[in-house]
Amino acid sequence: MTIAAPPEAPPAPVRPGPDTSVRRLWRAFRFPVILLTALSVVAVLLSLGTERFPTGLLEPGSPSPNGTRAFARILGERSDVTVVRDSGAAVDAVERAGEDTVLLIFLDHRLLPEELDTLSELGTDTVLVQPSLRSLTAFAPGTDVTGRGETSEPVAPGCPLPAAEAAGDTRIGGTPRFDREASTELYSVADGVISQSCYPGPNGSALVRVDSPHGGTTTVLGSGAFLTNDALASDGNAALGLNLASAENVVWLRPDPPTQVGGATMWELLSSGLRWSLLPLVLTLALLALWRGRRMGALVPESLPVVVRASETTEGRARLYRSRRARDRAVAALRAGFLERAVPRLGLNSDSGPDAVISSLATRTGEDPDTLGPLLYPGPTDPYAANDEAMLRLADTLDGLARRLR
Repeated sequence: MTIAAPPEAPPAPVRPGPDTSVRRLWRAFRFPVILLTALSVVAVLLSLGTERFPTGLLEPGSPSPNGTRAFARILGERSDVTVVRDSGAAVDAVERAGEDTVLLIFLDHRLLPEELDTLSELGTDTVLVQPSLRSLTAFAPGTDVTGRGETSEPVAPGCPLPAAEAAGDTRIGGTPRFDREASTELYSVADGVISQSCYPGPNGSALVRVDSPHGGTTTVLGSGAFLTNDALASDGNAALGLNLASAENVVWLRPDPPTQVGGATMWELLSSGLRWSLLPLVLTLALLALWRGRRMGALVPESLPVVVRASETTEGRARLYRSRRARDRAVAALRAGFLERAVPRLGLNSDSGPDAVISSLATRTGEDPDTLGPLLYPGPTDPYAANDEAMLRLADTLDGLARRLR
């Protein structure tokens, strides 16, 4: 008898275990983490295009057309380049660099005469880019500016200087596109001075090399435009710049503009004599104020003892006219008062002439214009100023006209 095996029981369903603390934290903070991550990525991407570079003519860190960032990068691949911003740092860099060092000086007009003297006494090879006359005296005695060149065509070296011969034709005398008014300075060397002059122009050469009186050589360049980012790739410009700065160490001096360290107030600029002269003036004004200021302290308001009626002013003036027998002034006042009241009612203004006033008044009142003329605008002899009766008759007539105009 065969006994069948009992059927196997189905496996019990596997239930998921309870969530761990890590999963609970992830579910709770995953949205803030994702949001912060996205914001960080966006901020980094936006900041990639906001890097600020220094700007300025012949600035070694500027990528603009008039900067020299490209030349500084190429020069840094073959030499140890140190960029300094003042003469003190340049002296320290040259002293630390050693013997095989070239000093490049740009914008030397920002340096003081004593700073130029200190740099010239270092005795190292120096390249001056469009130097001032004071720099020529300190670094290259006997060299002077004798002309200017504005040609835009490549210029041949025209000299046996190895650095210039290897570079070939360059645009050292060219006018940069970023400054159409710029030009290249041309130099000449006095007789008896050992020198080499390259890239000749009408009245001199754009490159001159002389022996420095304190040791080393000084190379004078009439322009630094051929070293800028805009012109470095043209002809032999880059080769000439690299050949002139061929050394193990290069100290690049581009001084910053001088800053104001102090100032004086307007009071400090005045001389002591003028300041002391103000003292008697102040005392005089104080005494004058005490003399003319008769009341000390604040003003005290006072009430009027009596009330004056407006009609009393008119009556007082009338008594004054009567005492002086000024009938002419009285009748003139009567006419002026009537015209001041009547002219606006007639639709006229104060600039209207006698004819317009008489015509309008005659139309409104029906009076004869020939009668109104002597009444309002008398001639040299005024009949209404002859006696008191005539003056009173004028007043009554004017009052009647005024009532008819209402």
